[in-house]
Amino acid sequence: MSVKLSAVPQRIIASGVRFIKLGSEGKWESDCIEGASPSIRIGFRSKQHDESLAGRWDAVLRYWSTVGEKTKGKATEFTNQVKTFYTADEQTLWITFYQRKLFWCFASSKVVELADGTRSRSTIGSWSCRDVRGQELHFDNLSGAFTKVQGFRGTICSVDHADYLLKRLNCELLPEIAQAEDCLNKLELSLAPLIQKLGWKDFELLCDLIFTQAGWQRVSSVGATQKTVDLELLSPVSGRRAAVQVKSQADLKIFRAYEVHFEKMTDYTEAYFAVHTPSRDLAHHKPSSRIVLLTAESLAELVVAAGLVKWLIRKNS
Repeated sequence: MSVKLSAVPQRIIASGVRFIKLGSEGKWESDCIEGASPSIRIGFRSKQHDESLAGRWDAVLRYWSTVGEKTKGKATEFTNQVKTFYTADEQTLWITFYQRKLFWCFASSKVVELADGTRSRSTIGSWSCRDVRGQELHFDNLSGAFTKVQGFRGTICSVDHADYLLKRLNCELLPEIAQAEDCLNKLELSLAPLIQKLGWKDFELLCDLIFTQAGWQRVSSVGATQKTVDLELLSPVSGRRAAVQVKSQADLKIFRAYEVHFEKMTDYTEAYFAVHTPSRDLAHHKPSSRIVLLTAESLAELVVAAGLVKWLIRKNS
């Protein structure tokens, strides 16, 4: 069943943020998030629904103090989680993790006791796993300091780094992230001229190192015998083969000649044309999806990703 998603507002504003675990081992996640009636839900089965609605938390605390062998602290913890579920306003942002994604919603203030003794609040709209730009909130792309809340052993808790979450949902960069990205952009811009200063042998070596760091294995250097291929590469995991042509300088005519030759080469699944100083017409050319054009600017990004910045600086020192 596909998840029904609310229309994402232009900006998400919340009075508070709460994490909720939807059942032991997530047993209610599918029903609450994907079901016909999206909701948040808690267990804490008791006969204290009316007392909770009336705000008689002393009575709720007394109940949990007499159930099982709970310590005073544990009874208070149970009561506080139930109280949060009943009293959190409609501007409270509820979050949970499901299918390796962060889901969030707002919930109606009305609390309903279900037939099995659990309690439910309908969502306002539906659950969403996207930020305001429509990008999915994958678990792996979120801060570990924030996602550690998933390890909470109870049912409901406040969320550390709530400011981070709201900025993430609203696609607003934290100041330190903005500063780091600015520094990264400046670094990449500064590397392009250094790449263009490389001689053809060092430039070919740089391309070789970039592909090697990306997991490719160099099968052979065939530039001496095959004019259209300087590097022949193999991906040991997938078995894909790639042909790489390396040029210090090239124009669109040279590139198109490479395109023609590549169409005749059936041994390769993909091809790359690396040139650090392309002519104006080549620099503005958009090649077919089968051939990737790598210029100094795009190679600079790969140099950073491959950890070759110091290598490039030494080659120009």
